[in-house]
Amino acid sequence: MLRGHRPVAFRAPSGYRRPTVLDLSTAPETATPPLRMADFDFALPERLIAQAPARPRDSARLLVVPPTGPFEDRIVRDLPALLAPGDLLVVNDTRVIPARLRGRRGAAHVELLLNRAEGGGIWQALVRNARRLRPGDQVDIEGAAGCSARVVEHLGEGAVRLDFGPDPAALADALERAGEVPLPPYINRPGGPRPEDAADYQTVFARVPGAVAAPTASLHFTETLLAALEARGVRRTTVTLHVGAGTFLPVRTEDPRAHRLHSEWGEVTEEAAARIAAARRAGGRIVAVGTTALRLLETATAETGVVQPFRGLTDLYILPGHRFRTADLLLTNFHLPRSTLFMLACAFAGTARMRAAYAHAIERDYRFYSYGDATLLHRSDTP
Repeated sequence: MLRGHRPVAFRAPSGYRRPTVLDLSTAPETATPPLRMADFDFALPERLIAQAPARPRDSARLLVVPPTGPFEDRIVRDLPALLAPGDLLVVNDTRVIPARLRGRRGAAHVELLLNRAEGGGIWQALVRNARRLRPGDQVDIEGAAGCSARVVEHLGEGAVRLDFGPDPAALADALERAGEVPLPPYINRPGGPRPEDAADYQTVFARVPGAVAAPTASLHFTETLLAALEARGVRRTTVTLHVGAGTFLPVRTEDPRAHRLHSEWGEVTEEAAARIAAARRAGGRIVAVGTTALRLLETATAETGVVQPFRGLTDLYILPGHRFRTADLLLTNFHLPRSTLFMLACAFAGTARMRAAYAHAIERDYRFYSYGDATLLHRSDTP
């Protein structure tokens, strides 16, 4: 059992709404140049992959990327000075669950990474050695006596649908006893997550359990920083997007448009939508804290550009050429090469601009990925 976890109950998604899908195949050929995976590739020295967060969290470095001109080397604690009274932070309040489990089907060992709750005890999961499982098989969870899951069906690419039974409290207890924090594979933990990872890989905003990966831009916030932002007149609202296991999956196609994202469950409440609209009317800027918050905002936005209440699934895949209708700034970490998250950052700030910013960061030894440093990106209309 990992120290620092408390049993949690899971809120099953409901009220499905058809996700917004970005389809570049119908865009005019002159809208953007052809996309190639090579445009989103770069070499990163392994020594720059952060293995632990900065302490305190808001002492992490912050690279400010305006649309033009020089970059600014700051720290996250400088954020109040970089924002203005009336600006609105939109943060993701999802809570990471200890979603990695080990199980047995007879003598066969399997590893499960829970991905998304479907309600009634049904979960989608990524399974190592999924070929060993057949519909109807029972998987007994190691370290949680009495907890098992029935294989409902194979979904392809190592994913299965599992039935843990109708009692969410029983599964929450099993995760508390036997689950591990699902750290990304680039965080080196040969013996499994350390006790401190249970707190390090959780944000100060975490409230609604269901994510299997942290919205890592929010990992930089502390109560001290939040108090300074409030004193500055910077407001805050929350949305929920349960980050799924698909965030770990690489893009395997040379044409980025051929890749597909796994659906993730999210919610923008009426209160959050109203706060965003009020900030806009007052002339404040919308600051998306993390790519997850930005994707959800873009999903929930009507053609008029107004963010609406939303509750359902989104598989929105943002590539250069996307016209953003919500955020003016994006606070986000440094992302993997050839990843959908780096592509989103390029769509927001411009591909050439982001490549230059990452070259600047590598030259100056910024720390990359989940436990690494951050960027504050200003939106650009240049692809």
